[in-house]
Amino acid sequence: MPYRAPVTDYEFLFRHVIGFDQVAGTERFAEASEDMVTAILTEAGKMSEEVMSPLQRPGDLEPARLENGIVRTSPGFADGWNAIAEGGWIGMSGNPEYGGMGLPMTVATSVNEMMSAACLSLQLAPLMSQGQIEAMEHHASDAIKDLYLPKLMSGEWSGTMNLTEPQAGSDVGALSSKAVPNGDGTFSVTGQKTYISWGDNDFAKNICHLVLARLPDGVPGTKGISLFVVPRNLPDDRGDAGVANSLKVVSLEHKMGLHGSPTCVMQFDGATGWLVGKEHGGMAAMFTMMNNARLGVGGQGVGVAEGAYQQALTYALERKQGKSAGGSIADHADVRRMLMSMKADVFAARAILLSCAVAIDMQTATADADWAARAAFLTPIAKAFGTDTGIAVADTGVQVHGGMGFIEDTGAAQYYRDVRVTAIYEGTNGIQAMDLVARKMMDGGDAAARLLDEIEDHAEHARATLPELAESVWEATETLREATEWLVDQKDMNARFAGAVPYLRAFARVLGGHYHLVAALADPDGPREKLARFYINALLPEHAGLLAQSQNGAGDLYALNLEELAE
Repeated sequence: MPYRAPVTDYEFLFRHVIGFDQVAGTERFAEASEDMVTAILTEAGKMSEEVMSPLQRPGDLEPARLENGIVRTSPGFADGWNAIAEGGWIGMSGNPEYGGMGLPMTVATSVNEMMSAACLSLQLAPLMSQGQIEAMEHHASDAIKDLYLPKLMSGEWSGTMNLTEPQAGSDVGALSSKAVPNGDGTFSVTGQKTYISWGDNDFAKNICHLVLARLPDGVPGTKGISLFVVPRNLPDDRGDAGVANSLKVVSLEHKMGLHGSPTCVMQFDGATGWLVGKEHGGMAAMFTMMNNARLGVGGQGVGVAEGAYQQALTYALERKQGKSAGGSIADHADVRRMLMSMKADVFAARAILLSCAVAIDMQTATADADWAARAAFLTPIAKAFGTDTGIAVADTGVQVHGGMGFIEDTGAAQYYRDVRVTAIYEGTNGIQAMDLVARKMMDGGDAAARLLDEIEDHAEHARATLPELAESVWEATETLREATEWLVDQKDMNARFAGAVPYLRAFARVLGGHYHLVAALADPDGPREKLARFYINALLPEHAGLLAQSQNGAGDLYALNLEELAE
């Protein structure tokens, strides 16, 4: 089924729900007028529909392969990359000084989501470059910026992120890769990295690897890690890709999905690299890249959810079965329940995602500490709920198709297979939840409280127009506030961690109710209000059970000892 870019949904969210007018009202993003944003979203949507969407199935059926040490990409992917690069979509939010558009992250996030819906395997390639661009803009020397950033933004070169090792996954501090100074400002980097998305390709002239490694005087753990840029080909005197560096792709992983995206095992054998940021400051530099990527991965989840929903809806409208008035399964109550749940959750997840991007833009434009705190607080929610929604909607999409959903020819299963990893990479969703209740609560819950205050204030305002919906959102917010206060009072971090995942989901549920209520006020008696009624009446009540779980403590989790678990 052809993908249709939901540009009108973005326009509605920008105008009525997420407060994008605040971003456009800053000096930094004053050029992001409504007309300009609409033009950008329309053009990106057209590219996603016409160029990327036709690559979805070929990427799955004819995966990337390793041939004589070179990764050969799926049919059409090189042309797709060139279209993304020529449209300027890689450097959307990059510094114009180096060839970027300087667009707000909110706009870039919307474009990335559309590309994810059209072809997630290919979209992952520019997302990796975007993360590298941001890390270099914040931490690299001027010489590295001048050489690498224009080529990364133009798509002439592409970028990767190299964190994980066979023995060091989420525990990054356990890495064993080494970097030794060469005495000339360069370093020899040695080690093996796994799960490297787009670690090589046959369409970029160079691949720039950001690699975490430990200097000889680096202490154990994360505090002793440094970050290096290690290109596949060493730049020559003119800055072009020159002779091969001492690194290679050892193998490609055989994966459940994302077949068109090569996931590489990389070997660095004394490869020449350059320090990015300060010595032993690698984690700070890499987290800049990872925070960008976490928002992007949340967008991948929402994008796949949109694609899966569109396909399921089309199938439901065309599938004739039963004696319903319309003659299609879309008139069956249970199918309608699935479709409404999918559509309502896509809206909620998208609103959370873009609200996080707005906070990032406001932080960038104003350097205000409250906006920075909000951006940090919303990031794990946007990532986890966005990807959980992608998985759930894709799974439901298979169910809507019935038996045909289990048949690969329809493409419904591909959405599920492709999106499943998004809850794992860039920090598992469990780690996102733990981060939310630990690091993001180090302020005593102040950032959460400010957000809850805003939701309740809006609900109070909405009582005059939509009293029942407003009351439901207000009451849910109060319940969430009480749970938040309970969490902050827990000195035993394991008690917080035990309930972290349901707490994050409950917070997302309440945020979703809030954004649906905002949308309903902007579209009284229209489709937005009707969808909001469904979400608030049918899906928001889930928050109560989730918050009960979040306050259960850790005792029951450890009630069975390890031997009893195995019985």
